[in-house]
Amino acid sequence: MTHADPLTETLANARVVLFDFDGPVCDVFAGLPAPEVAQELTALLSAQDEAAGAKASQTDDPIEVLRIAHEADTELGRQIEQALTAAEVRAVAVAGKPTPGAAEALQAARVAGRGVAVVSNNSTECVRVFLELHGLEEYVTKIVGRPSEQPHLMKPNPFPLITAAEQMHVDVTSCTLIGDSLTDIQAAHAAGATVIGYANKPHKADQFAEAQADVITEDMQAIADAFTTT
Repeated sequence: MTHADPLTETLANARVVLFDFDGPVCDVFAGLPAPEVAQELTALLSAQDEAAGAKASQTDDPIEVLRIAHEADTELGRQIEQALTAAEVRAVAVAGKPTPGAAEALQAARVAGRGVAVVSNNSTECVRVFLELHGLEEYVTKIVGRPSEQPHLMKPNPFPLITAAEQMHVDVTSCTLIGDSLTDIQAAHAAGATVIGYANKPHKADQFAEAQADVITEDMQAIADAFTTT
């Protein structure tokens, strides 16, 4: 008797496949670099709150700038979030093609009868724009983007995964998340979902192994191929 490889087995047991967006589907800031966006947001923040701006200037991660803004003041957080969403929409328009193998993976999941949702710390708007731009919207049933004005509910909080599962009418424990960051692994563990770590950079495979991802792959095409054998 032969046993399926771990990737095939994990996907065979998933009723719904949850795709993180930035990495597994799209390199969001490929055309409009994240540090540039972070700098733009920090300038907006500094103009209204010098201390928060100083703190934000220490990071080149736009999402982290958003967290800092919300911690400082709710209204400031709202303004920075609107600016970030607009920047993300601009970014995906110039991000280039989907991650190699991503379109095939989305399509293969649907052909295999799985539900497909995107769960992201990026805005729902930018995910939708990118999917429509590349003709992928037909493969994605639900998009759960950044919870508006509630950055504490972003991954690693399991909230986006639980929300997606509820919208897909399944228990979250029957979902598998494909993600490329430690926060994805942590969110999946917290939710009780299985998780496939997409190690798109060399150091990530070790990180994901240490974080106890169920499976690790370096190739989104492998996800698509696995569905053809399930």
